[in-house]
Amino acid sequence: MTEELVLVEELQNPATRDRAFKELVRQYKERLYWHIRKIVLVHDDADDVLQNTFVKIFKNIQNFKQDSKLFSWMYRIATNEAISFINKRAKQNNVTIEEYHQQSASKLQSDVFFNGNQIQLILQKAIATLPQKQQLVFNMRYFEELKYEEISEILGTSVGALKASYHHASKKIQEYIKTQTH
Repeated sequence: MTEELVLVEELQNPATRDRAFKELVRQYKERLYWHIRKIVLVHDDADDVLQNTFVKIFKNIQNFKQDSKLFSWMYRIATNEAISFINKRAKQNNVTIEEYHQQSASKLQSDVFFNGNQIQLILQKAIATLPQKQQLVFNMRYFEELKYEEISEILGTSVGALKASYHHASKKIQEYIKTQTH
């Protein structure tokens, strides 16, 4: 049995659930944090969303059917939690999702947890101008180096559509960067 299957079995067994969940958090918290952080941009928000993600994973692990990888299932939960968070914040602030992303990207420079240089800041601002789906695809492919098949499993979108989204996102980012650096 693979390591993942053993972990899932232990997570679904009430006698071993707590220890297995600690192991799951240890193995995946950093990857999930950075995945979420790329979506919500702000460190404190990413921490909140990460915590909510692990709560959802813990509550729903019994329903995990193993028709996908555990990693893909958790990423889907993290992605949905991050999107829900952004949608809720945008609504609370009475702005569109795009405007909320722009505001978050603008705040990155003063974020003590953002240690990127000027080029990285421009890249984040460029990504923030993209439609949400293109942002997700670009971040997963470019930063997390996920295969299109993995992204397809996480987002429930065909590989062809993902490739098109990535291509469009890349072009828009190039155009944005050109306008900012000239």
